[in-house]
Amino acid sequence: MLAAERREHLLALLARTGKIVAKDVAADLGISEDSVRRDLRDLAAEGLCQRVYGGALPASPAVVGYDARQAVAPDGKRKVASAAAALVRPGCSVILDGGTTALAVARALPDDLACTVITHSPTIASALINHPRADLFLLGGRVFKHSAVTCGAAAVEAAQNVSADLCLLGVTGVHPEAGLTTGDADEAAMKRALSARAADTYILASSEKIGTASQYRVLPWEKVTGLITDADPHDAVVGQLAALGVQVLPAT
Repeated sequence: MLAAERREHLLALLARTGKIVAKDVAADLGISEDSVRRDLRDLAAEGLCQRVYGGALPASPAVVGYDARQAVAPDGKRKVASAAAALVRPGCSVILDGGTTALAVARALPDDLACTVITHSPTIASALINHPRADLFLLGGRVFKHSAVTCGAAAVEAAQNVSADLCLLGVTGVHPEAGLTTGDADEAAMKRALSARAADTYILASSEKIGTASQYRVLPWEKVTGLITDADPHDAVVGQLAALGVQVLPAT
């Protein structure tokens, strides 16, 4: 089988099963595992898969820059944001992560809702600056421009001095085996720091993120309260998550 044919085979397998196991593909095709790994390296370099130990998983489409992400699945993000905003009760303190879905949550908070919003996103803070009843706390630090959030040691230290009832956290990848992932190590660390300061953490994940993975792990499933997604409840990956005990909140 030519390299181009192997590539098409791998992409089709990834689309069909959501996973590539290098040794199984090598056995099926009668080629070496080294050949499969080389193919996966090439596909990963093009952003077409996320390499993991022993094979590969679908790559998240949400690792592009902030401006480009605003055009990805806007309807799904609005649905997720509406369901997430409904969790913010009067008098509640909420840690709101950065990103385009979190921005939609900020815009979905009712004007008559009295709450406290803690965020490390200047974009979120700007969106809420004129909210009539929301107290706003902005955590400072080095600005990671890719996601328009603060990260690094100063931001993590600032996060350690707050606490909240609720954390609404964005990720780029949601996968039963890989867990919750994102594309930057410092951003992953900041998300862990934010989650650790809340009584409950819910993950904001529009359907294009379900079944995908990025390079850096944020949290294992046992560390989150639930997942808010507009993905089809009958989706195979959603079913796998439910089987793991993950509370899936449908966003319609």
